[in-house]
Amino acid sequence: MEEIVFVTHNKGKIESAKKDLKEVNFKVYEYELEEPRSDDINYISKYKVMEAYKLVNKPCISLDCGFWIDELEGFPKAFVNFALETIGLEGILKLMEGKENRKCRFTECLSYYDGKELHQFIGKHEGTLSKQVLGNDTNKKWSDLWYIYKPCGYEKTLAEMTDEERANREKINSIDSMQEFAKWYRKKEAK
Repeated sequence: MEEIVFVTHNKGKIESAKKDLKEVNFKVYEYELEEPRSDDINYISKYKVMEAYKLVNKPCISLDCGFWIDELEGFPKAFVNFALETIGLEGILKLMEGKENRKCRFTECLSYYDGKELHQFIGKHEGTLSKQVLGNDTNKKWSDLWYIYKPCGYEKTLAEMTDEERANREKINSIDSMQEFAKWYRKKEAK
């Protein structure tokens, strides 16, 4: 099986890859890729995987995520890091004070590029916002949003949940882009 390089510096994404890409021959190249300004995660992921390929010159993957809050017309969208660096979790929660609609979602796009073909895999994780910062730190988190995001079917934030609870995809009712990629890649390699 051909080796794929996952170019990222995000420790939580690396931990997720170890779990979700067990059957894929991949290695991690820790590097912070340049991220273009856009609210389109598909475009950002494509841009980053093309940059990653130039860096490693091997088939590679890149993952980009966004966070949409319905009541705030989608804010912060793909600008999660900017929102966290400027207003932080407390600022996001302040914007939501008095709001009844607390629906939100993580969306993600994993891009695979082998030098010839680009394939993209979309993930979506529906949930609601808590009213306060809750939970414990973990090396598995992708983002500080884990402290205020409660997956569908749970009254706990991701940061409050056990590993087993986070792994229970049926109850969380989500589509994981890494798992979608792994299924596609196994079929591709079996041909």
